[in-house]
Amino acid sequence: VQLQASGGGLVQAGGSLRLSCAASGRTFNSYVMGWFRQAPGKEREFVTYISRSGGNTYYADSVKGRFTTSRDNAKNTVYLQMNSLKPEDTAVYYCAAANTPMVVTTVRKYDYWGQGTLVTVSS
Repeated sequence: VQLQASGGGLVQAGGSLRLSCAASGRTFNSYVMGWFRQAPGKEREFVTYISRSGGNTYYADSVKGRFTTSRDNAKNTVYLQMNSLKPEDTAVYYCAAANTPMVVTTVRKYDYWGQGTLVTVSS
């Protein structure tokens, strides 16, 4: 599956952005989807997880209550709604797909990755 992330940009602290990740192929609903981010000089870190149906989600503590992930299997797209953004949310955000029914939150468990989209939050 090929993934294309979009929606990044520059926003002031407290603002909102919505990221999208469009997937190719006809088996999108076979994959659980994750969002990760990587800030300059730091390792890539888990942000959110969503199950195949979208009925189960999981969030990193740092974004819980501010970020929401969802998916539209008819459109082969997963979303990341980011509210109350903070300067520490600045990073390149990546979507990823894993062909597993499990809850996966580690980089190595994901099989496919999008190219990343840059989110910059100014103070």
